[in-house]
Amino acid sequence: MADITDIPDLIREFYDLAKSYLLQETVEPAKKLGHFGGYSLGAAAIWAAAVVLLSVAGLRALYDVLPDSPYWEALAYLTFAVLLIGFMAILIKFAPDRGVHDVYGNPTEGGEG
Repeated sequence: MADITDIPDLIREFYDLAKSYLLQETVEPAKKLGHFGGYSLGAAAIWAAAVVLLSVAGLRALYDVLPDSPYWEALAYLTFAVLLIGFMAILIKFAPDRGVHDVYGNPTEGGEG
């Protein structure tokens, strides 16, 4: 059994152990999550800017190819809108599945779903 004089040392040891555990289990993963989130937001911003710039370039190219008339301009806008929506649908359809639903939704693998 611990002696009464050992209690301050045990409390100090417990404090140091709890502090190192909290740093290891909360702060370090939070830093990693922050880095991942920052890079993800940066990549999303770059992709969004690329899509906007390429869309404007594509629309202007289609606009310049067609004859000068308000009806042809409207046709260029509508055609490019349909093409852009179709492109987004293709990207969504062929986007890789990250497997989130397999963990929780598949009853054959022990999930609750």
